[in-house]
Amino acid sequence: QVQLVESGGGLVQAGGSLRPPCVASGTLFSIYAMRWYRQAPGKQQRDLVATITTGGITNYADSVKGRFTVTRDNGKSTVYLQMNSLKPEDTAVYYCNAESQRTHRQYWGQGTQVTVSS
Repeated sequence: QVQLVESGGGLVQAGGSLRPPCVASGTLFSIYAMRWYRQAPGKQQRDLVATITTGGITNYADSVKGRFTVTRDNGKSTVYLQMNSLKPEDTAVYYCNAESQRTHRQYWGQGTQVTVSS
């Protein structure tokens, strides 16, 4: 069983930065592709924000390219989302997702709230 725990969200002014971590436990972290999703207020779906593969290849949604950076530290079983130049439209609950590259089973964290004030 894989557990994912996000933290590091909060209230920040537009233009500010946050770097929430997602810590994994109960698994061999290096075999999982890691993704960050977000769910904006009033929306039912979660949108993919950033991906980092087991080999460290990254991909980003167009809306965050150039502002967000995803990194992973396999020794600490942690993935980070560095968020710079935050905008009010980045306000959402941010969720961490892990997908096993062996079984393709996916796991989710409980989410961390990010609120950007104008």
